[in-house]
Amino acid sequence: MTSPDVLVRVATARGVTTLTLDSPHNRNALSTGLMTQLLAGLADAVADDAVRVIVLDHTGPVFCSGADLKETAAAYASGTVPAGMLGDVLAALWECPKPVLARVAGPARAGGLGLIAAADLAVCADQATFAFTEVRIGVIPAVISATVLPRLHPRAAAELYLTGDTFDGRRAAEIGLVTASVPADDLDAAVRRFCDSLVRGAPGALAGAKELLRRPGNAELRGDLARLAALSTGYFLSDEGREGVTAFREKRLTRWVAALDGGSGDQAE
Repeated sequence: MTSPDVLVRVATARGVTTLTLDSPHNRNALSTGLMTQLLAGLADAVADDAVRVIVLDHTGPVFCSGADLKETAAAYASGTVPAGMLGDVLAALWECPKPVLARVAGPARAGGLGLIAAADLAVCADQATFAFTEVRIGVIPAVISATVLPRLHPRAAAELYLTGDTFDGRRAAEIGLVTASVPADDLDAAVRRFCDSLVRGAPGALAGAKELLRRPGNAELRGDLARLAALSTGYFLSDEGREGVTAFREKRLTRWVAALDGGSGDQAE
């Protein structure tokens, strides 16, 4: 039986290592523990010459809900937040010399979209939903912008960053967030087809092709991520960020929504 402390499960078969986010109790939120284990799993897969492809998967109905807001609230007293570590995870995925494919069967929010964008390929189910909900809790999608913005069409990025609105898998494919959106019953077959194609590439050539794809716009990705992580931390520690996280956890409207004259609004997802 799997230990309850295992938040990322690792399995390897026929040259494909699958890293499965396994923290369904909090919708695979990006806790320090989960991110630490994900980084370790990535490093082990990169070091293993038998591994040709890495698949990022999940248990439970949600791919990833973004930052662990319970952990974030508890960390406020220390003057830092776990979101700062996300930059290391995104950089590791982006710089990985082996192809990374995200399998997305359910919703992804905020930081979860950063993981998807950092993968080389991503396949989602049509009914999977996505949203950049950061502004609704008083923060901004800072860290994930390093991987998300190179993927998204600019007009779509502006709309979705500023509104926080939810969109489905088909739109995610249209705007470049994912490679393909397929019916849920076809998801595993689509992932297998991509993996079958990827393992046919020579390992050195695949790594070289990834180097080409990273030039020139993201040559300084790690430096950009460090700056964005500091920016993200500042927003989480701001009055608005603290209010947004608290309101989300208390399942109530934020002050800026409650203050609207005669208005009403849904809690950020």
